[in-house]
Amino acid sequence: MVLGLILPFTMSYSAANLLYLSSPNCINEHKLSSTFSNPLSKNPIFVKYSNPRSKKPSSDLLLVFNCTSVSVDSGNVVKGTENPKTRGFHKIRNLTEEQNMAISQISTKMPNKCKALMRQIVCFSSENWTVDSLLAAWVKSTNPQRADWLSILKELERLNHELYFEVFERAFTEESFEPNIRDYTKIIHAYAKQDMLQKAENALTAMKNRGFVCDQVTLTALIHMYSKAGNLKLAEQSFEEMKLLGVPLDRRSYGSIIMAYIRANKLDLSECVLKEMESQDIYAGREVYKALLRAYSMMGDSQGAQRVFDMIQLAGIVPDAKVCGLLINAYFVAGRNMEACVAFENMRKTGLEPNDKCVALVLAAYEKESRLNEALNLLVDLEKNGYALGKECSDLLLNWFRKLGVVDEIEVVLRDFALRLPVL
Repeated sequence: MVLGLILPFTMSYSAANLLYLSSPNCINEHKLSSTFSNPLSKNPIFVKYSNPRSKKPSSDLLLVFNCTSVSVDSGNVVKGTENPKTRGFHKIRNLTEEQNMAISQISTKMPNKCKALMRQIVCFSSENWTVDSLLAAWVKSTNPQRADWLSILKELERLNHELYFEVFERAFTEESFEPNIRDYTKIIHAYAKQDMLQKAENALTAMKNRGFVCDQVTLTALIHMYSKAGNLKLAEQSFEEMKLLGVPLDRRSYGSIIMAYIRANKLDLSECVLKEMESQDIYAGREVYKALLRAYSMMGDSQGAQRVFDMIQLAGIVPDAKVCGLLINAYFVAGRNMEACVAFENMRKTGLEPNDKCVALVLAAYEKESRLNEALNLLVDLEKNGYALGKECSDLLLNWFRKLGVVDEIEVVLRDFALRLPVL
């Protein structure tokens, strides 16, 4: 029977209406092939008899994601999508220059059905659509697969579009999206980055309601979320839950709890985790070490800063000028001015070119020790090696000479330095 052939292709259509289709005896093979090569909603054979309906979204998911603007009635399309404007995509006319620019930024590698939706999204107007009706019309006319949803979400994320979350939330209500635990992890992490803690927890609840169990990746995202929100207790609970999974922890998982301890100002616990990692020959990323070094530096804990600096080198990470500047700053804040100067000289011996911040810190250390001659000799030496005096150093020198009562003399010196600056 034709009915048996039609049903797999018309999952979103009313089965009752298909029973009234004309006999297939008058349809030859060529016409039947043509029928399924075009969208059903536009085919003349089905327009007269069929009553296409959108797939009914899960009301539980809609409630969990707090999509209160969407309502579901029994067996019917999502409320609001029967407006004539939502029955199919219309050509966008009278585009503004801004809209043309936005459309030009859409990736050309996307499938045509995805490009069509992206054009509607970047030119979105609440006068013509709601997000729900727009997506319902797209689903009805294109029958997207999971790959199409992922393509749309990836592009919205790349463009940092304001409708990213709304589209992502709606995708979870569509069977064609086939949501899995990675999708929930991704949206939880995205919510956490935007400090949308309540929505992230709603997504977590929805994930558990669907029967998914938190794995290492999801728990790592939760640790980041809770630590960023200042809830160290929940971050620690997630970390302990991760350990109970019985799988080896990677550097991202360890790094997440280290960052949680740093944000909670428990730097000693951060070091303990780093040492635990080193015992397993696992090393954190540069950003984790740098965050801990910065925390010690701002506190003026030069010993802690030196320990972390040594850990950085042990991990095989080559310190740059910014990392060295944090160590120099730790000594300076601690009042150990000469050690700050020694750290600066060690940096230069390794071949690193000092930035303006590093030079300013050393000049400030010389000022604390009233060692003007050493400061000037340093500047002359740096200038010979191509260093150009920056604004921070200039301001520091000007204030220093003002205290000494020789402002006029320093203005002449700074003017001379300014004439030697390269023209950009």
